[in-house]
Amino acid sequence: MNNSVGNTTRLLGAGLRALLVLTVVCGVIYPLVVTGIAQLAFPGKANGSEAKADGKVVGSSLIGQTYNLPKKDPNNTDEAAVPDLKWFQPRPSNGLGANTLNTQYQLIISGATNLSGDNEKLIKQVKDAKEAVVQDNSTPGHPVDPADVPADAVTSSGSGLDPQISPAYAKLQVNRVAERNHLDVKQVEKLVADNTSGRILGFMGEPGVNVLKLNIALKELTQK
Repeated sequence: MNNSVGNTTRLLGAGLRALLVLTVVCGVIYPLVVTGIAQLAFPGKANGSEAKADGKVVGSSLIGQTYNLPKKDPNNTDEAAVPDLKWFQPRPSNGLGANTLNTQYQLIISGATNLSGDNEKLIKQVKDAKEAVVQDNSTPGHPVDPADVPADAVTSSGSGLDPQISPAYAKLQVNRVAERNHLDVKQVEKLVADNTSGRILGFMGEPGVNVLKLNIALKELTQK
């Protein structure tokens, strides 16, 4: 009986010591070492790829944002959906639902609509988005041909939070952005070119334009 109690006590003691050591190693030392290496090697990415404008953090280059007009009536939910057309617009953010606490991108969690290609709701979303893109981006002397509207202008990404748009969608917005900001079209085209990233290693993925970085550059240009 005494031997059984003694063995049990020793086993419990060994288990507690192992738990303590593993907690310190895996729960304290390892995270501190990994965090330290990350902060030294690539602090920008380790801190969330923050994007700054006027010395302030305005978002993350990894997360899409909406560009809406300031609300005149806080109780008017429809007003939040009105885009401020002086900015480049991102992809639609149709995801898994709205969240009143998330004022930057109205999604509960990252995710797509999961609607099939023949779903009536998705078809209506795409048609409505296409009409809006054509209407919003048509300027005097430069009407937008519906056939020129790229797919990413009317569909959300798999995550619903994609920060990039295609160069084709950015190009489609150039005339509207130039007109709204009283800029020369060539200036805005250069902004788009400067903020277009190529394929990874030259062959993986597709070229893209980060909307947040592009709008920060646009703001700097208008301030000049």
